[in-house]
Amino acid sequence: MRHGSIPGARGRVRPLTLLGDAPLRERCREVTDFGPALAALVEDLFATMYAARGVGLAANQIGVPLRVFVYDCPDDDDVRHLGHVVNPRLVRTDGVVVRGPEGCLSLPGLEAGTERHDHAVVEGSTLTGEPVTVHGTGFFARCLQHECDHVEGRVYADRLTGWRRRRLLRQVARAAWHR
Repeated sequence: MRHGSIPGARGRVRPLTLLGDAPLRERCREVTDFGPALAALVEDLFATMYAARGVGLAANQIGVPLRVFVYDCPDDDDVRHLGHVVNPRLVRTDGVVVRGPEGCLSLPGLEAGTERHDHAVVEGSTLTGEPVTVHGTGFFARCLQHECDHVEGRVYADRLTGWRRRRLLRQVARAAWHR
């Protein structure tokens, strides 16, 4: 991605993996090649995220089992955060635990109250392998935790318990039946 270009403008929209598709449940591999293929993947992730009207997208959500995600997400003060993280590691969560609505492009049309910390810190690299640290608060912290879960092979439904989990899984089953 060249400096000053619009993220995703050169990317192609790829099909999303859905709950039940194997790539969504596999722990993603570390990125070792920081070349043109990685830049193209990040462009495709942005293009796909924007086409699906999301605020974040991990590579396994388009069937690529690599530790990469992109985001274009506001925080609770409506400050826009735009970027990507290669080989992300969620290194800290703290603050208040908030149950808030959470959805996922891989579970289209579904949402559930999910508990997340209101502050998160993710470390990783840029496309060129430079170290990066991303701090998020509020909704953006939720986004960072959500995307880090994806590269570990988890979805937000895994964090639900009791009636919230049962209700969401019934909705997933109903949606799959109608496909």
